[in-house]
Amino acid sequence: MRIRYTTAEDGSPVQQAVIYTLDEHRISAGDVDPDALKIIRRLRSAGHSAYVVGGAIRDLLLGKRPKDFDVATDASPSKIRKLFRNSRVIGKRFRLVHVYFHEKIIEVSTFRSETSEVFNNVYGAIEEDVRRRDFTVNALFFCAVEQLLLDYVDGFRDLQTRTLRPLIPLERIFVEDPVRMIRAIKYASAGGLTMTGPLRRTIKRSVDLLASCPSSRMTEEVFKILQSGYARPIIEELHRYRLLQYVVPRINEQLKDKGFRRLFFSSLDRLDQQLETEEDLRRSRALAYLACDYIYTRSEYGTLERIPFKEAFAELKHYISPITPANKDVQKALVQLIRRRKRYRAEGQI
Repeated sequence: MRIRYTTAEDGSPVQQAVIYTLDEHRISAGDVDPDALKIIRRLRSAGHSAYVVGGAIRDLLLGKRPKDFDVATDASPSKIRKLFRNSRVIGKRFRLVHVYFHEKIIEVSTFRSETSEVFNNVYGAIEEDVRRRDFTVNALFFCAVEQLLLDYVDGFRDLQTRTLRPLIPLERIFVEDPVRMIRAIKYASAGGLTMTGPLRRTIKRSVDLLASCPSSRMTEEVFKILQSGYARPIIEELHRYRLLQYVVPRINEQLKDKGFRRLFFSSLDRLDQQLETEEDLRRSRALAYLACDYIYTRSEYGTLERIPFKEAFAELKHYISPITPANKDVQKALVQLIRRRKRYRAEGQI
């Protein structure tokens, strides 16, 4: 373990970060996605610093295999774009770069200033960027070339003690972005982490802030949950914290019925089990698991000999609103539900 210091105004040394070595954190360059490693090496060869950040490092330290690898750098989006022909700059309020490798996308962001507003394009240093992240366990920076883990906020220790601790002050964290409540539940449930008492209490007081959340962001969070392999525990906790009423209100309403609740969570169990062997589950398939019990046991279409597609499609979209998947995914989900209705009746599963 090494210590990185900075200098205070009076000239005295102040600890800035703890740097963990390979024998302490146990993450090697071989654990990193090869394409993410290519990006890091090219950025470094161009004179920039670059790190694997966020959920990938959290998952690796928890012994899990990350689905996505994000990179953070001091290079501006325009410089990143020039270095990678297979990329494009996205976003308006906060610009970042997507680098494409066939069907895979690796997100590359520029360090953000601590003084910038929530979504503004004000860039800064790594020491500022770390303070913009939501939780300490998501604020670790891994130098894949030197195999060093940079920790400015005790995130490594929090992972060791399985603690979910916010970095942003509690009076701001959910006011600035209500979706962070969903993410807190997701990180805790999927990672076996315990939220701090103040964090739990703040979520319970802030539930109604989700009412103003854009449907597009809610949709992305729902699919991340369904494709995480931990859909049941996450959605159970969203329901317990009263967040589900704003995420998928009609599902939340159906869960008042004990019989439906048993069927619904059994279907989520099967979804999670399928993801143990199938890494990339299609969105349409995930939607089918989410909606099957309602379509088969609560809607009129469960008893009809022939399901009218147009009407059932409208019913399915209404049931899962305000989340708004692509119509093609809803259509494919409905096709699966129609084809598998006999199996559901016989075996209780799709």
